[in-house]
Amino acid sequence: QVQLVESGGGLVQAGGSLRLSCAASGRTFRPYRMGWFRQAPGKEREFAAGITWSVGITYYADSVKGRFTISRDNANNTVYLQMNSLKPEDTAVYYCASAPYSSSSRYSTAAYDYWGQGTQVTVSS
Repeated sequence: QVQLVESGGGLVQAGGSLRLSCAASGRTFRPYRMGWFRQAPGKEREFAAGITWSVGITYYADSVKGRFTISRDNANNTVYLQMNSLKPEDTAVYYCASAPYSSSSRYSTAAYDYWGQGTQVTVSS
């Protein structure tokens, strides 16, 4: 069993920054990839950023590219999401997730098997 715990959310003004953390635990934690997803009220959960655990290859949704940076600390089983130049449309609950295998559907929630409980990010205009 794997547990993922997010932290770092909060209220920030437009143009500001936040850094989210996701701490993983569990003897079976050996992901192929970690991802950050977000879900705004009334909308479907959508991919934001991902990183391969071993090599550290990163990829982003177009909506956050150039503003968000995903990184990982393998020694401490933690993944981060640095969010800069935040916009009101970034307001959502942010979830981290782990994927056990490589998949062509890396942007899909279906490729991820463990999820955190989410952390709220609110960006005021």
